[in-house]
Amino acid sequence: MKEYLIDFDTADMQRLHFDAVIVGAGLAGLTCALGLPRSMKTAVLCKRKWTDSDSYLAQGGIAATIGGDDCDLHVQDTLKAGCGVNDKQAVRILVKESEAAIQSLTDLGVQFDRGEDGTLLRSLEGGHCMKRILHVNRDATGKGIMDVLMADCIERENIQIMEDTFALDLVTDDGRCIGVIAEKDGRKLYLTADHFVLAAGGIGQLYPISTNSVTLTGDGEAMAHRAGVDTCSMEYIQFHPTALYTPRKMERAFLISETVRGEGAVLLNSKGERFMPSYDKRQELAPRDIVARAIYDQMVQTGSPCVYLDITEKGRNFLTARFPMIYAECRKNGIDMAEDRIPVAPCEHYFMGGIHTDYHGRTNLAGLYAVGECACTGVHGANRLASNSLLEAVVFGRRVACDITGRTVGPMYGKDYRYVVGRNHGMTEAKKLREQLRSRMQADAGILRSEINLRSAWKDIDDTRKRCISSKLFTRQEWETANMYETAGLILAAAAENRHSIGSHFMTEERRAI
Repeated sequence: MKEYLIDFDTADMQRLHFDAVIVGAGLAGLTCALGLPRSMKTAVLCKRKWTDSDSYLAQGGIAATIGGDDCDLHVQDTLKAGCGVNDKQAVRILVKESEAAIQSLTDLGVQFDRGEDGTLLRSLEGGHCMKRILHVNRDATGKGIMDVLMADCIERENIQIMEDTFALDLVTDDGRCIGVIAEKDGRKLYLTADHFVLAAGGIGQLYPISTNSVTLTGDGEAMAHRAGVDTCSMEYIQFHPTALYTPRKMERAFLISETVRGEGAVLLNSKGERFMPSYDKRQELAPRDIVARAIYDQMVQTGSPCVYLDITEKGRNFLTARFPMIYAECRKNGIDMAEDRIPVAPCEHYFMGGIHTDYHGRTNLAGLYAVGECACTGVHGANRLASNSLLEAVVFGRRVACDITGRTVGPMYGKDYRYVVGRNHGMTEAKKLREQLRSRMQADAGILRSEINLRSAWKDIDDTRKRCISSKLFTRQEWETANMYETAGLILAAAAENRHSIGSHFMTEERRAI
């Protein structure tokens, strides 16, 4: 029987009907909304504010093959970073349609950084064999793109941005998605539509330290799984090598963009020794999984909670012009990039797995699409190539919109649904349950993993998941906690079954902790 997060009776809810409902207002969701015809009434649900997304936080840039670049090189770099387990056709689609994706953003009004001669400025990042990373406002690319796209969405009368609206469950009937139950201001909403798109983002809050927005609790993956939707590659979680280290407890780790290493920064251990040449011939520009494991190893060897990123040789004028946001954040923490080494450590950053889709974003549940970080197109394989994530959001967001536009749906009848199982106990200590989950995920599903620890964690997490799903839940924190356990169970199960070290999934029988 299909599981639901809550007991519900849709007859008692406010009902809203749209042509399309998009859950998530990051780059993937907004791209999809803007790609739909103006004749389609579209709702875009934001769990909090529209600025609370990883897309808005993105610093580095967007990779693209443009202006006669060799497409095969971008394909090869993506496959090499992903350890060859990528879906090769999805990678070819990503690269082939990257120039059109950049042009579509330009047409919407996005101003990419250009040189004095008007040519697009491009930078180098780890895993890339050439400069192909485009930027907006230097190190605030996500904000630069999102500000433009949201302004365009607000201007369109057919698009309704619904902030502070938390999607709880998908309603299905006869093998088709027909509705979304959501909560806003303490009221339950029943949204019906012809088409539904999950663009709900990643899983960062399953770990104690993450660069992700605090809103990302694996809701999309959990909601889809309860509705019988397939997931894949759930074991592949990228830990960014260089998050700013601070001994203070942070709500969200601040990312030191890979572009800093692309501009010449080197990594030093606590003894002041450069170490990356000993791990990989590409040194600081090796793929992220390799750099993250190297840093982890150095931290263990030296007993230090961090390593250091040194770009002082570039000088203050260059650094303030090239990295104004990063420079300012470092200064807030008492660090002058022009004179000081930046303390950094790996932390959870990006989810390569997710809801399984085809090349048009379709899932195995009719009427339901998925796109962005909550989806798994197979593009990233076992490890995402730097700056391919924003590109994926635009390329496949456009593809989902195109597929919806060309798809004819018969008349939809908005039935009432009642689901009551008589849950008679509530969730106790949701905050404590979240902390226990995060601690377990960090210890057993972090940078280094072992089968015995994964299986033990899987059993314990699944036991708590069952208690969560059978509890009467009342608050957002409780709903999020249930989703976190649902998604964590999927990750641990997939990781335990994959006994081979591939990319971000690195297996060892030796249990070690930072």
